[in-house]
Amino acid sequence: MTIFSFARLLAVVKKEFIQIRRDRITFAMMIGIPLLQLTLFGYAINSDPKHLPTVVVSHEQSTFSRSIVQAMQHSGYFDIQSTSIGERDAEGMLARGEVQFSIIIPADFTRHVLRGEKAQLLIEADATDPSATGNAISALQQMTTSLLSHDLKGPLAYAATTSMPYEIIIHRRYNPDALSQYNVVPGLIGVILTMTMIMSTALGLTREVERGTMENLLATPVRPLEVMIGKILPYIIVGLVSMILVLSAARWLFAVPFIGSLWLLVAVVIIFIAANLVVGITISSVARNQMQALQMSFFFFLPSILLSGFMFPFRGMPRWAQYIGEILPNTHFMRISRGVMLKGNGLTESWSELWPLLLFMLVVMCIGLVRFRRTLD
Repeated sequence: MTIFSFARLLAVVKKEFIQIRRDRITFAMMIGIPLLQLTLFGYAINSDPKHLPTVVVSHEQSTFSRSIVQAMQHSGYFDIQSTSIGERDAEGMLARGEVQFSIIIPADFTRHVLRGEKAQLLIEADATDPSATGNAISALQQMTTSLLSHDLKGPLAYAATTSMPYEIIIHRRYNPDALSQYNVVPGLIGVILTMTMIMSTALGLTREVERGTMENLLATPVRPLEVMIGKILPYIIVGLVSMILVLSAARWLFAVPFIGSLWLLVAVVIIFIAANLVVGITISSVARNQMQALQMSFFFFLPSILLSGFMFPFRGMPRWAQYIGEILPNTHFMRISRGVMLKGNGLTESWSELWPLLLFMLVVMCIGLVRFRRTLD
């Protein structure tokens, strides 16, 4: 008997290829996950977001105000959506996260410029995510000398000779010191719950199927919906405990403010946990073993981190990536948690993000219930 045989080696290699061909889900994950990472990091991630939604509250309609709006639009960082909106409406849009900036031009802006007085231009920014507004604010400050360069010529050149004809006042709303932990810590609630809930449910149920304990349910009158709810409830309690730990660390370690209602956040967390658990149950009904369940969980978890706005600005991603991100529950939960904690948002301001979360939960629950019923049958 030879010490080493290439024939036996080729036989083992052939056997492994046959096994890979039979295990199509694992093979698809082996190819799909690297492609997903390459696509997301190569095309979807952008740390310099542009075309940020902006509204203009103009208390005067003058040549100067129109020049400012046009110059900001041409900079590429600001997407002017409205120039005829009131301050209260602009405040509400900032609170709901519908716009990133609010530009306020006072009624006496032109008069102060022509008199050589120091006119002021007020910029209010939603600074809950400092990385989303930092470059735009820097570009705006650099444009200060050129915003009115085409207007302050000829007889009006005197207004630009002595000093700057105006100054830009920037209010970084909800995070005035641009602290990254104010943005990261509320988002960690969603990341931690997504990772723990989906993986725990998917691996736990798949393990029961592998060990045969799930077959015991076939001998009982328990309905699939009852089994699903019974599997979900304990994890909801575990998720609430995780939320308490994160909120305690946010308050006592990182000094993150909590302005809104704790009970509203708890209610949203319960819905968010349920949405992730039904995803885990659906994965367990498809996976044949724990390895497949882990791979499929990671395949869902990776976009939930990268496309939700947790690590990178959401508005900096291309449109197709934003569409995918809008489907993921983590995206809407992060907006709600940051809005409640940093902005003091209530149910009215949070509803635009809450109903997609509810819809996702119901749709995936229906899919998971059908798949789970087939698994039991």
